[in-house]
Order: sequence, then structure tokens, then C-alpha cells
Amino acid sequence: MSAYPGGQAPEPRLTVVGIPGNRRLSLFQNAVRAAGLAPAREVGWLDVLRGRAAFGAGETVRIDSPGEDPEVDRLLRGADDQTRVEGTGRWYERFTAAARDLGRAATAAGAELLDDPDELAVLFDKRLTHGVLRAAGVQVPRSPTSGAAGPAVSGWDDVRTLMAEAGLSRAFVKIAHGSSASGVLAVRTAGPGRVSATTSVELDDAGRLFNSLRVRRYTDERAVAAIVDTLAPDGLHIEQWVPKGSQHGREADLRVVVIAGRATHVVVRTSTSPMTNLHLGGARGDLDALRATIGAAGGSFSTVLMMCEAAASCFPATHCVGVDLLPAPSWRRYAVAEVNAFGDLLPGLTGLPEREAAGLDTYAAQLAALPRRAERGEAGQRPCKHLV
Repeated sequence: MSAYPGGQAPEPRLTVVGIPGNRRLSLFQNAVRAAGLAPAREVGWLDVLRGRAAFGAGETVRIDSPGEDPEVDRLLRGADDQTRVEGTGRWYERFTAAARDLGRAATAAGAELLDDPDELAVLFDKRLTHGVLRAAGVQVPRSPTSGAAGPAVSGWDDVRTLMAEAGLSRAFVKIAHGSSASGVLAVRTAGPGRVSATTSVELDDAGRLFNSLRVRRYTDERAVAAIVDTLAPDGLHIEQWVPKGSQHGREADLRVVVIAGRATHVVVRTSTSPMTNLHLGGARGDLDALRATIGAAGGSFSTVLMMCEAAASCFPATHCVGVDLLPAPSWRRYAVAEVNAFGDLLPGLTGLPEREAAGLDTYAAQLAALPRRAERGEAGQRPCKHLV
């Protein structure tokens, strides 16, 4: 089944925890069939949350996203409207508890986990992830809220104070447990009353917050404060808004998928706004042009990949992560913005031609890398929880 060197391993008995019928599970099952393997057994997140999930000896268990299901979202977040932004603190507590419960059940049954629940708890807290990366020597944007011991942020006044104390006139203010740019504000300050925030958050007349596909700009400090004050109970992370490189006049960053320790897939994301997420108007850029730009700047594309692998190495018990890398305008310096536990949803993207996953999508590459994961496990790698 493997496209990697080193011989054939016994075929795994695959089980995937996710949302049955969801596009993520469909893409994974397509890769399983293409590899000539028996279909993965599917365990729904609803069954996990209701205590009905069971695992068997010898199974290889992959944990996938609990997103895009209204009932799962209601159980995790306590909200009936999936477009609402609030409730991520409750979501985090319930998700991490459920992941740990299923992890204990799988381990007790003699199954192998591809995703460590304790690492998931770090990956889904931007403050903890930032602290782990910084402690490991990975270059990250400056942050006054980094790590487990960072200051609590109770609202806009705290954001203002922490930005000023850190010397930041531009910062990203993020909900600690968010994803897909939900609840992210790109904030500029220039003295009392001079504030702007670019965000996909829509604030309605009742003070409720909704995710929108349209990025907008607020210039009234009272509106910015209202959004931040509403988000603060869920936990906030503040980090430096660093200038980024560009491609064809659009801001650019990279999503790099790292599987079993190796960077395998890269997508250039470009946008006219500070958020390059593809669902918010971002577009896939030109990877060949990116390579040429890096070379012309005196840099090395392999060094870029090594930096993402260094970030992923902080989470050795998680089979696949997506690393968001920020290039400086010079394309000679880089910083890791985030590491995403479920950062592999990149339909149609195939692996780098010079890497083991050439011609494979992200799901097929994860299957092909299972033998190498076993070799890494035998080398004594441990989850990153001791770094927190």
C-alpha cells in the first residue's frame, strides 16, 4: 500500500472518527479504496459524544474534524445556529474531554491512535500552541498571551493595554479555540479613538456575532470593543500582525501539510485582505513562482519545508498537521502563525514532486506514510504535553 521506501507493512484495520457522509470522510474513504484497502470503519462524533463509541484490538484509529454537523455543534457548543461565533470555550472543553475519552477507550481496547488527544488539546488552543513552538525555538510572531501562563484577556481594554505594553500597533486578535478565521480581527491602533479592525465577524444590532463569508472593516472603536468584549469569555490570543510577502500584488502565505514528520504538500494562499483563507475570498497562488521568488531572494525552498517540519515535530504523536507559514516581504525570513490539527482538507492538491507523496492527495499520503509513522514511534517519540 505504501508509496514510500522501506518495504510493505501489514495492512491496517482502519477506523475513522468523524462525521459520516461529510466531505472529509468521503475523501479519506476514496483514498482508502484507491490504496486497495478495506473501507475504514466509521465512528460518528455523535456516538462519541453520547458514549456509544467502541473500538477493537488492532484497529488504527484516525480522529477527524467534528465540524459541519448541526447536532454535533449543538452538543459541543450549546448553540442552535452554526453561524454564531460565540461558544468556542464550551466547544473546546467538551471536544477535548470527548477526545480524551475516546483515546482512553481506544487504548484500553488495544487500538492505535493516529492523533494524540493531549496534543489535540494544545493544537486547539492558540495560546498553548504558540508557547510550545516558542519554547522549541520555532520562529513565531511576538505575542503577549503566549503559553499557559499568559495573562487573561477580559475584553477590549485588556487588548488595548497588552498591545501597547508589547509595542504592537498592529495585531491579530483571535479567539483561542477558533478555526477557519472565525472570530479573528486584524486590529490597527493609532491613539485614542483611532482604531480599525478587519474581520469576517458580523455584529448585528442585538450585539450578536455571526460568521460571514464577507470580510469587512470596522472603524468605530465602540463596535470593535463590542466584538472583542463578546468574544473575551471564550478566551483570546493576541499576536503581532507581521507584514507578509506578496504574489501578483496580493498578500501571500503558505499552508504546508506535514505527514509523519515530512512536509509533503504546499499551497500558496493569496488575498487582498489580511485573511488568506480560501473561503474568505483567498485564492491558490502559483507554487512554481513562489519557488522562483524564494530562490531569487537567496533563500531555499527546502529550508522553508524544514521550518514547517520543525513546527510539526512539536506534535510527534499527531500523524498529520497543517502549518501556516508567514513569509516576510523579503522572502528571506518566516514565522509560523498556526499549526492545525485538521489542516489537510485541500481537495485536488497533490504532493510535492520531489517528496515521497508525489502524485498523492493529502489523504492518500497519510495512508502511505503509516509504515514510516511506525518507525518514528519505535524511535521513542512522545506527545508534546510535557512542553506545556
